[in-house]
This record gives sequence, C-alpha cells and structure tokens, in this order.
Amino acid sequence: MPLLHSDGPFHLRRLRPQGERARVCVLGAMSAPLGGDELELDITAEAQARLEVTTAAATIALRGATPDPATYDVRLTVGEDASLNWLPQPLISTHGSSLHQTYRVDLARTSHVLLREEQLLGRTAEPPGHLSTRLTVTRAGRTILDQQTVYGPRGPAWDGPAVLGGHRATGQLLLVTPGSKARPAPVLLGDRLHGYCVLAPLAEATALLATAVAPTLAGLRRLLSTALTHAVGTKQSV
Repeated sequence: MPLLHSDGPFHLRRLRPQGERARVCVLGAMSAPLGGDELELDITAEAQARLEVTTAAATIALRGATPDPATYDVRLTVGEDASLNWLPQPLISTHGSSLHQTYRVDLARTSHVLLREEQLLGRTAEPPGHLSTRLTVTRAGRTILDQQTVYGPRGPAWDGPAVLGGHRATGQLLLVTPGSKARPAPVLLGDRLHGYCVLAPLAEATALLATAVAPTLAGLRRLLSTALTHAVGTKQSV
C-alpha cells in the first residue's frame, strides 16, 4: 500500500504487518454517526492481496440535530486468491440514536474472508436507540447469506427470549474458506451466565457463521474467539 488517503470523518493509519498481511486502522476524526449522517466505507482486496482492516475505537451512534436516521454502509470486495479480515471495534447504540447499518460482502470463488461485527445496546444503565443491521454475502455472484436484525424501541420483541434473552451485547463472526468439503454440524457454545454462541454452516460448506449474545462486550468477544478456534481447529484470537 504505497499510498493512504484520508477523507471526511475517517483517517487511515498503517499498522505493523503480520507476515504477508498488510494492516490498516481506521480512526474517527469526528463524532459520527449522528442523526442524518451518511457514512460509507468501500474496501477492496484485489487478487492475491492479504489485508486486515480494524478501527481504533468503538463506533458510537448518537442522537443528532435532526430526527433523521444515520446510515453506515460497509462494502467489502475480495478478489481471487485474496484474503480480507474486517475486525472493527464494537458499535454502541446510545439512547435516542437511530442508525441503519449495512454490510455487503462480495467474494470471488477463491476468496477468504473473516468478518466480525459486535453491537452493545445502550451504555451503562441506559436503553439503546434504534438500530437495524443487515449483512449480505455473495460468493461468485451467488447469495449465500442475507439477514437483517432490528433492535431498540421500534423493533418487535427484540429483547425477548427469542432474540437477546436479556443480554445487552450481540455479534457475529463470518468465516469463508474456499476448499472446505465437509459440512460441519452446528455447535452451541457458552452457558446461561456468560452468554451463548451458535456456530453453524451456511448453505455452502465453505462458510461458517457464529452468532452470539452475552451480558458484556468482553464476554461476547470471548465467545466469538472460542467459535473461531472451534472452526479452524487451532487457537485463534479476534
């Protein structure tokens, strides 16, 4: 990466590479997203590239001067024989905020991707704002995942036993590794005290999705790291 160019609320910084993998950190240059903001990140790992992108701090959705919702769209494109890790810090939905977040992941047939998303619903002792998230993944032009979740006062039964079960932290981990043949059985991790995580294959054996809920962000991160370790068979940390 000979050149990094920053614009708007996002500043880019190089991090120390890990082996052949280049690493970039996205820093927030101002408070965002506020109500009415329209933010977009478009990240491409071209053929045979090895890239990891993270963020320096949590993204905090705040109430703005306008009642209009904020939008935050992330598009990840991964070329042939390329590998992209998207490992941002959590998103915090604060009281009175309204945010629509989307992830669009476009993969070639031989792409590798590791994606983590985490949300904290409300700061300490406060209810969350309105938060909707959508994750769409295509591989070689075929949709392998398209799901949407809604949290907060306008979401039906979002804090009930069928969704969060009283927990405040939720998140997902997506792992796509071409060449996988065996279709693993779903696995349930965790317990009632520390939260739960379900690791399950998607329609293609190359893709695994871990979905977790926990009382704290630290507990959520532990569950997702455990799921990744279970998926790859060696100890991993995210």
